[in-house]
Amino acid sequence: MNKQKEDLKKHSNTKDISTNLSRLHLIQIHDSAFPSGNFAHSFGMETYIQEDDIRNEEDLKVFCDMYLRHNFASGDAIIAKEAYRLAKERDMEGLIELENISHAVKLSPETRKGSMMMGRQFIRTVRPLTEDDFLTEWYEKFDRKEVKSHFAIVYGLYTAIIGVDAKMSLETFLYSSVTALVLNAVRAVPVGQMSGVRTVHSLLPLMEEVAEEVKDKGIDDLDNNSVALEISSMKHEHLNSRLFIS
Repeated sequence: MNKQKEDLKKHSNTKDISTNLSRLHLIQIHDSAFPSGNFAHSFGMETYIQEDDIRNEEDLKVFCDMYLRHNFASGDAIIAKEAYRLAKERDMEGLIELENISHAVKLSPETRKGSMMMGRQFIRTVRPLTEDDFLTEWYEKFDRKEVKSHFAIVYGLYTAIIGVDAKMSLETFLYSSVTALVLNAVRAVPVGQMSGVRTVHSLLPLMEEVAEEVKDKGIDDLDNNSVALEISSMKHEHLNSRLFIS
């Protein structure tokens, strides 16, 4: 029994993990039981639902298509990709600068808050899973309130240190972000579960397309041109009733 406990302790360290094990780590952080906090955030989608702009499966597809093309492709997907690169290079100063930029490009207070809340939940959850020095340094800065730990930042950081390749990190970031929106749309009852499944499936080619587009982008390509989405996020905090925090 003691030997089993010792072996388990060794395997909990993500240093020098195999490629197959890194994939299992990746699966774990996207498991429905993993407390990422994304169930609490719609990032403006709830406003669209309450204003009757999302009423059915087709409306949800259009919304998610817009979110992928005009929000993720020029925003958080680039942030996550760059965070991955900087973590691989062990560039803490660059990562802090990237997070300051990430914070600045989010115009809506609720969007900034939601991104930070998810990031903080994520970093607190994955911190005990690894002894990686770079993640430890980031966590200590977070604990001292020197960094905010936006979700895209810590996602890129963590997938880099567990050994996931860059393409898979970016694709799973897009996938998890879109599926979270769709699942929350199902919870808000404009669509049913099967509609949600079909919506995610129909968007898989677009996720791949956006990932391919983003892989050649850098920090100079960041912009925020999803004005309607930002406005819906700003309006969200004034809704009479809300299922989601953002």
